Amino acid sequence: MFDVPLWLWVAFAATVVIALAVDLLAHRDAHVIGFKEAARWSVAWVGLAVVFGIVVFAVVGRDAGVEYTTAWLLEKSLSVDNLFVFALIFGYFKVPAEYQHRVLFYGVMGALFFRAIFLALGVAVVSQFTAILFVFAAILLYSAYKLLKGDDDDYDPSTSFALRLMRKFVPMTDEYHGTKFFIREAGKRVGTPMLAVVVAIEAADLLFAVDSVPAVLAVSDDPFIVYTSNASAILGLRALYFLLAGMLDRFHHLGTGLALILAFIGVKLILQAAHKTIDASIPEIPSPVSLAVIVVVLAGSVGLSLLRPRHDADEPAALEQK
Repeated sequence: MFDVPLWLWVAFAATVVIALAVDLLAHRDAHVIGFKEAARWSVAWVGLAVVFGIVVFAVVGRDAGVEYTTAWLLEKSLSVDNLFVFALIFGYFKVPAEYQHRVLFYGVMGALFFRAIFLALGVAVVSQFTAILFVFAAILLYSAYKLLKGDDDDYDPSTSFALRLMRKFVPMTDEYHGTKFFIREAGKRVGTPMLAVVVAIEAADLLFAVDSVPAVLAVSDDPFIVYTSNASAILGLRALYFLLAGMLDRFHHLGTGLALILAFIGVKLILQAAHKTIDASIPEIPSPVSLAVIVVVLAGSVGLSLLRPRHDADEPAALEQK
């Protein structure tokens, strides 16, 4: 693990808190997020992640900087596939466009909290039971297989265990009341669809973590690297959603590219586990190579999608705002 000074942890935490506060203040009034606004925020979040990466390079060292950059780009690319699920959830609950940013804001807050728990557990388990990396590799390879089959397109928010459990204990109303989670109806406290949407988003993020946590642990087992890279990728998820609204269907080869990345990371984990548990002479894949593969595959899948558009590219996109 890297020798990370305490002040860098504090600086990162302070940056996240300040950035979220600024974001919340900038969007305190519910409104539809347009392309230009989403583009500005996307540039800001990416810029913040890049600047922090430069700080990691300068303070912790080259290896730490490469691992952070690789892990951040990996998590950023995996998050693109999550946007389709967000779109399905918004469509299922008929979430008004002006409330979608607030839903994703709460989703990001929950993701930052739960990812911290899962990543800490992952690092602890890997440090004690290195062979668990073989299991993580199997999860990633299976996820790659599902992506190639297109199983993610069949996600049904109504099957969420968390959502069904909540509805058993919390009486619900069918109408939105701004961004309120609860209202009083006939003297009774009831939940609004906004509460159900946030629960569905949080439950979906728990599913995303099944891929995300093993993937980032293939890049680094340092707590600072795995969490800051995850958090940096998650922070820009809302702006990315609105930036790509109505466009993701045009990147029809992206799913294949993400599957290839997951499969590659799965193989990297197998080699890493074999190197540590079976024979130290078994080669590992260096982080700079991983970074290069991720960049090439992402650029190639996006470029191929634009060069060879689908015949149905003119049909309404899955994320088109209503």
